[in-house]
Amino acid sequence: MHSSRCTGRARKRRPRSAGSGSPLTSCCCSRSGSRGARGSARRRWRHRKALPFALTPHQEQAIRELDGDLARTVPMQRLLQGDVGSGKTVVALYALLRAVENGRQGALMAPTETLAEQHFLTIEGLCSELDVTCALLTSATPKGEREQALGADVVVGTHALIQKDVELRDLAVAVVDEQHRFGVEQRRALTEGRSPHVLHMTATPIPRTLALTVYGDLAVSEIAKPPAMRKPVITSWIPEEKAPEAYRRLQRLLDDGRQAYVVCPLVEASETTQARAAEQEAERLRRAELKGYRIGCLHGRLKPADRRELMSQFKSRDLDVLVATTVIEVGVDVPNSTVMIVQEADRFGLAQLHQLRGRVGRGAEQSYCLLVSRTKEELTEAAQTRLQALVATTDGFELAEVDLDLRGGGQLLGTRQAGISDLKFARLRADRPLLERARTLAASLVDESGPLQDEVDALFADTDPAALA
Repeated sequence: MHSSRCTGRARKRRPRSAGSGSPLTSCCCSRSGSRGARGSARRRWRHRKALPFALTPHQEQAIRELDGDLARTVPMQRLLQGDVGSGKTVVALYALLRAVENGRQGALMAPTETLAEQHFLTIEGLCSELDVTCALLTSATPKGEREQALGADVVVGTHALIQKDVELRDLAVAVVDEQHRFGVEQRRALTEGRSPHVLHMTATPIPRTLALTVYGDLAVSEIAKPPAMRKPVITSWIPEEKAPEAYRRLQRLLDDGRQAYVVCPLVEASETTQARAAEQEAERLRRAELKGYRIGCLHGRLKPADRRELMSQFKSRDLDVLVATTVIEVGVDVPNSTVMIVQEADRFGLAQLHQLRGRVGRGAEQSYCLLVSRTKEELTEAAQTRLQALVATTDGFELAEVDLDLRGGGQLLGTRQAGISDLKFARLRADRPLLERARTLAASLVDESGPLQDEVDALFADTDPAALA
């Protein structure tokens, strides 16, 4: 296909070529069995009664979709999309309790100890009301308590859940929170050797996730709206020379009793990079723009107990400003904090920036996010696109589409999560309508032994089925 005449013919035939591979891929994504999770409606009713609030219509719809998946014997692979604070955890708890109804076990894996602890504190009280045992398992859990934790009905944990010496009792439902923070191999390790139902939760799907969603391996539930009292975060992108002015404006909000985050890319200054460091920035702000205000510095090198103490001070308003690294990306909920300033924002990825922004806007007050970077002329085109996208939208799926364009869809049949897609003709965004048609067709073809069967078997002969999980 190199001559101009051949190129013309290729363009005419491309939709057929693009579509021809799609049902094959979709068929394999439709193959995969798990025991259903049918259970008593009585405990589900008690679960709802125990909640201190009414579920939103979007949460109710997500639960109905989960019920449909859990009643089937094919393992659920569902993506629960919703911005931070939209109420995903309650829906996840519902799925975990469905496993317990059947005398089996549920597990929730979070990327950080801070987030795992927050999830545990959120659901442990509800579980105890329902006579469901709940345990926390992290790298800090003493060895003597690990075995007891693994026998609980619901286990909440970090990467500690996927260590070689960890054996879950009888896993029926696995929830992976902030799944963009885990690699393919890590997510697979939680379900390896089992066939549990899997619920992936995220506020910003990574490109591979978006691609597999199109191809049918992941069904999507969306909690589209946060609680009615919350206002969208206003995001602005400013050059470094305007940062002092931003801090002066911040002072007025601090004087009104609000709090703020300042995010830096590094913990401490490095000889190999000019990136701004949290420790040095905290010291500079104490001497300069924010002199007289109470400033704390939070990063991953602090001991867990020290991190918890700092966060406790910030939540109780004993600190005005928290200078931090991306350790606050997930698991931090302080409604009174209404301003975030991200230094050198061009050094962060799109998913990171979206998650960081989600730390503000969690109360009824208007919140703001300021992205500080070098001048546009000094940035790469990709960095400019990322920052412009964040200013333009707060929608996680829209941002994932931008990320897909920038990074590529990765390997659908492998573990590489970004880069050039391994599809020969179909393009994930340009051919979206065609791919969705292929997905619909695949559902009717998966149990058919027709003319495509040999091609499907040949296409996936060397593919590890677990790579599609």
